[in-house]
Amino acid sequence: MSLPIAVQVYSVRDDAAKDFRGTLEEIKKMGYDGVEFAGLYGYAPADVKKMCEEIGLIPISAHVPYYEILSNPEAVLSQYADIGCKYVAIPYLTEECRPGTDGFIDVVKNAELFGKVAKSLGMTLLYHNHDFEFEKLDGKYALDILYDTVPAELLQTELDTCWVNIGGEDPASYIRKYNGRTPVVHLKDFVGGKSNNMYALIGIESDESSAPTQFEFRPVGYGNQNFPEIIAASKESGAEWVVVEQDSPSMGLTPMESIKKSIDYLKTLEL
Repeated sequence: MSLPIAVQVYSVRDDAAKDFRGTLEEIKKMGYDGVEFAGLYGYAPADVKKMCEEIGLIPISAHVPYYEILSNPEAVLSQYADIGCKYVAIPYLTEECRPGTDGFIDVVKNAELFGKVAKSLGMTLLYHNHDFEFEKLDGKYALDILYDTVPAELLQTELDTCWVNIGGEDPASYIRKYNGRTPVVHLKDFVGGKSNNMYALIGIESDESSAPTQFEFRPVGYGNQNFPEIIAASKESGAEWVVVEQDSPSMGLTPMESIKKSIDYLKTLEL
């Protein structure tokens, strides 16, 4: 069975902000099967659902900020259930919530609560990692602590293969570690290694300059990652979707050109 390919709309956020429907239409023309949202650009859930239906894109998931969910879990998550999303993900943790803080203890507790609410709405909660979850607490990765603490029926993985790599683990091996718990896998490529400019590239302020030798996001297939092996591991582990994400464009390409390059590469593989 071939894996359907979605794109995280955050990858083309400026285009989506200017022309949301037009951007979705272009995504469909490129050959993508679905989309994962990170914001609705002022549109009502019913309008987004209708747009996706008319264009022929499956709204598989949405990244919803942790504090936004925390403010009113049922009201916030129900918006994405109304769109028809099967999954909803905690996408990122600000510094006061990261491993090693009291905030992270709360994140683990709240993930279980969010998972219960999502389940009651017919969705499944995912957690989308970065590299900081690969900090060890008492000899164990914080990411593993999260998944070991919250039951699988309430929290599934959305492993971001770039950040797994930057965190020091082999992405394919880590996907296989969570066999049966990996419904959505983020395909993200890069060059360079762990550096201070990484988070500047995802919109987090940094004083660091971006020297050519530093970290850089790339279209899928144009960086360091072994995607044939990642795809094989995803299929073996029960993935339902793979999602292209490129936080910042590179190689002189626009964001839209970048995601086009990614899917054109993926079409050359046996998905």
